[in-house]
Amino acid sequence: MIQLSVIILSYNTKTITKQCITALIDCLNSISPALKYELIVVDNGSTDGSVQEIRKLKVKIIANKENFGFTKGNNQAIKKVSGQYVLFLNSDVICRKVNFHELLNYFEVNARVGALTVDVRLENGHMDPACHRGFPTVWNAFTYFLGLEKLGGVFGGYHMIGQNLTKIHKIGSGSGAFYLTRKSLLDRLQGFDESFFMYGEDLDLSYRIMQLGYDFIFYPRYKVLHLKHQSGFRKSPFFEAMTVFYRKHYALHNHFLLNWLVYLFIDLRKKLS
Repeated sequence: MIQLSVIILSYNTKTITKQCITALIDCLNSISPALKYELIVVDNGSTDGSVQEIRKLKVKIIANKENFGFTKGNNQAIKKVSGQYVLFLNSDVICRKVNFHELLNYFEVNARVGALTVDVRLENGHMDPACHRGFPTVWNAFTYFLGLEKLGGVFGGYHMIGQNLTKIHKIGSGSGAFYLTRKSLLDRLQGFDESFFMYGEDLDLSYRIMQLGYDFIFYPRYKVLHLKHQSGFRKSPFFEAMTVFYRKHYALHNHFLLNWLVYLFIDLRKKLS
């Protein structure tokens, strides 16, 4: 039985994707006892020779003729993997020293853990804040966009400012850069919501996992390197994603005037970005 399935989305990042895959295979093959795993790459219509280069690495590949986006591309792979656990890994993330046996065992002994991420580091050595988030409630989003979260306390909810980042603890969500979860939950939730083309889909999945009564865990014993903004996407639909997330999870529970203000604020932030 395959224990771990790894899904990597590729889009016009031939060199970095190869680096990501090579480092991951070296990492997985260095684990003792041997881990039974599979690796599947979804190429979203790359035109830089990525498919030909990836095929040389002898990994499974889904070669799309066009860019279907992050959610649809990953959902294609979810339907084909057979591992008990699934890792979504960005093509610009380098894993070198991660003991996946330890991570999978953490799931085994903690039945209510639904997803997990490690400490994702940027090239400057700082932690990628996207790997340690609460949910974008009205208050969290308001304090974040106004730059108040650096004050911490009640203002630091979106990135959960003030948590001990050296200890394992519960968070709202990590990012899709390194997102480890149970295949059974992905099947139950039917994968990612394809209303999100890119951005916000990881928060949405984490929110739905939480609604089922499962926890998302920040596991800082291991670190990976995220070469952020090098995974083939340049124009960010971040604000569109936040609109979709708010409408799906919060709007029905809030007054219409508050909803109007939220959409107005998101639109203004988009225009100013």
